[in-house]
Amino acid sequence: DVREGPGSLLHMQDAVVSLAAIVGASACDRDKAAATTTNYFAIVELCGCLSQNQILIYPNTNSGYGIGGEALCTEETPMRPVSLYGTTKVNAEHRVLEHRLGVSLRFATLFGMSPRMRLDLLVNDFVYRAIHDRALVLFEARFRRNFLHVRDAALAIVHALEHADVMGGQAYNAGLSSANLTKIELCERIREQINTFTWVEAPVGQD
Repeated sequence: DVREGPGSLLHMQDAVVSLAAIVGASACDRDKAAATTTNYFAIVELCGCLSQNQILIYPNTNSGYGIGGEALCTEETPMRPVSLYGTTKVNAEHRVLEHRLGVSLRFATLFGMSPRMRLDLLVNDFVYRAIHDRALVLFEARFRRNFLHVRDAALAIVHALEHADVMGGQAYNAGLSSANLTKIELCERIREQINTFTWVEAPVGQD
């Protein structure tokens, strides 16, 4: 449990990639104490135990931007989280970036296969429905998101580890530039692979 402290072996490591977290708004709302202690206080304690020569890579979320407008978010876009999940991650990022070799990667919505498959992620969810249900109802169909394959997320972490000396103290958006897609555009991409897939836009309802 990361909340029990970073452990005695920390001083022997050249770098730390902090992957432990309570992930997602709904999971954080179910146990707010666990979310706050895991996503924020454990990071604060970790940072306090690192020397200035140890690298810290912090996988963050672009949920910290909150509800955006029509413009695409850059690293200079103000962070305005609308959930406990986003708030804990944004607050932790502030502490990480005080560390000389601390790098925050604000990941887009991930997708791709994994041993413990997450079907609550948008691309994975839509592909699953396209295969099994062949149809879905779209709420807020013009809502736009950015996506990133899990393998590219891993490569981004490796890149940050190799270049922490110049990336340290900064946050970076990590997403796929060609995947700034509305939900409808995502469905169209999926239908190129699964031609039996169809969808209906709901006149009411929220994401």
